[in-house]
Amino acid sequence: MRELEFSGEIWFWRGPAPWYFITVPEEECAYLEAESGFVSYGWGMIPVTAEIGASTWETSLFPKDGNYIVPIKAAVRRAESLDDGDAPTVRLRIRT
Repeated sequence: MRELEFSGEIWFWRGPAPWYFITVPEEECAYLEAESGFVSYGWGMIPVTAEIGASTWETSLFPKDGNYIVPIKAAVRRAESLDDGDAPTVRLRIRT
């Protein structure tokens, strides 16, 4: 499985457990959707290793509105000096 790389804007979700996310672009979502049947562990979640700058972490992509979103941990935002509205480059590798 290939590594995906893209830039995306960080946005804040205010829900009951607030989080920051980046939406995966449509072209990459099509690839992820095709692979999801092989790796998803429920609710359409896809396990990945994510990287922004020097930060690497394991997480899962969430399906939302026909796309996927990447949760961005607070520790990553602090380490990379990122905030709502910033558009970092993200690298993803699907974990099997």
